[in-house]
Amino acid sequence: MFPTFSAVTSFFDRAADVLSTVSDHLYGDLLAWLLIATGVWFTIRTRAVQLRLFRQMLRAIMGSRVGGGGISSFQAFTIGLASRVGTGNIVGVALAITLGGPGAVFWMWVVAFVGMSTGFVEAVLAQLYKVRHPEGTFRGGPAYYISRGLGSRLWASIFAVVITFVFGFAYEATQANAISGVMTETFGVDSRLTAIGLVLVTTPVVFGGITAVARIAEWMAPLMAGVYALLALVVLLLNAQAIPGALASIFEGAFGLDQAFAGVEGGIIAAALNGIKRGLFSNEAGEGSVPNAAATATVSHPVQQGLIQSFGVFVDTIVVCTATALIVLLSGVYSPQTALADPAVAKATSSSLTSASVGATLGSWAQYLMAVVIFVFAYSSLLGNYTYAQVNMDFLRGMGHRHYGLRVMIVAATVIGAVASLDFVWNLSDVAMGLMAIINIVAILLLGAWAFGALADWQAQKRRLEAGEIEEIRFVAESNPLLPGDLPGDVWSRANAGRPAAEIG
Repeated sequence: MFPTFSAVTSFFDRAADVLSTVSDHLYGDLLAWLLIATGVWFTIRTRAVQLRLFRQMLRAIMGSRVGGGGISSFQAFTIGLASRVGTGNIVGVALAITLGGPGAVFWMWVVAFVGMSTGFVEAVLAQLYKVRHPEGTFRGGPAYYISRGLGSRLWASIFAVVITFVFGFAYEATQANAISGVMTETFGVDSRLTAIGLVLVTTPVVFGGITAVARIAEWMAPLMAGVYALLALVVLLLNAQAIPGALASIFEGAFGLDQAFAGVEGGIIAAALNGIKRGLFSNEAGEGSVPNAAATATVSHPVQQGLIQSFGVFVDTIVVCTATALIVLLSGVYSPQTALADPAVAKATSSSLTSASVGATLGSWAQYLMAVVIFVFAYSSLLGNYTYAQVNMDFLRGMGHRHYGLRVMIVAATVIGAVASLDFVWNLSDVAMGLMAIINIVAILLLGAWAFGALADWQAQKRRLEAGEIEEIRFVAESNPLLPGDLPGDVWSRANAGRPAAEIG
């Protein structure tokens, strides 16, 4: 006999409790501090690249639309954006505030600020150690720079297995759960019907390959980010007089000054842990995911993509997540006392908290528009997540495989995520993401000198470009005195540097 739907639900609830305990220890005892310390070190070592070169990030975005073949720098950015800007920015922020109070938002900012330098370093490393793919694009990411840079095929393979599970199952289930939650709360659609619908709209694109994902993510992610930004702007303008008070509540909560969250179960610890968890899930800096997208781009210098991906962290958390937090705090729907009185109910309804907050300000019609926004955000993340999983399957099995098993697993994850509990999918994602991040952070700390050398090379060439001594910035690894040694492979040789993968012989 097949298990009943209630039996399946009970299983997910029990598993969620175990995963929650593991997650709290993983982040509270290790990962939260490791993430911040790494970001601070990279900020110091790059002389605050996220501040010093912020204008260059904007210029890199504006000038990266055309890639000259293969996947453009802008397309690689939007693949990363499709994965970053999703449920973490809407459901994740609401969940962080529900569990940790307004102060959790402050710690999301901290993770994002120092994470911009971490994101820069890991994206530069992804470009440095990328390899050609038979379909005319590049592949790269932590598995590749661990293997080629640190010489450890074992740890590279372990990372590849973990990230394939994270982005081929755990995160896909989380996105599906967000879609299912908003469809149920807004339209009353049964989660099982949502699961069927997700299979129908996901399968064709996933089986179309990475280039199909890039084409859709290129317009879908920026379009929905724009729609959401417009909604957020209207809400903020209508509540402009209350914004200072909302910001004050964020700082008070961050340092344990919020009376509602000053108890043993709240206060600064709850704010920090939930803010760091949700911040990492949202912007992915240091996690080791975005480098997989960053490596696919055709650029003339690795630092160009590093700047673009660093800017992605800023857009994700400082812009989009802050807008969501203010929407929730200004609407009057969220109440710290209510959240603490019945945490289980508050957590269960956090998937619709942002939509309800927008509706409370703009009218009930806005909830339906928000449902569409959440659907597209989550769906674009489903596609972006597939890209990361495929890149690492290429590493494990070799180039040229179709990876049908992975594609089936992704489709299955959408079904499971749609019917599972919110606790289960988010706790599963947190634990898997944490393990992946630890491996990646150790690797980028060990390989950081290569990224610093590439940054020094870019800065030297930029000075020469401004002086009129050269016509373009172009990275060449051969006999480069600013690098710690010889870079493996020929992607950045004098003959191939900056050329699309399809043109490299």
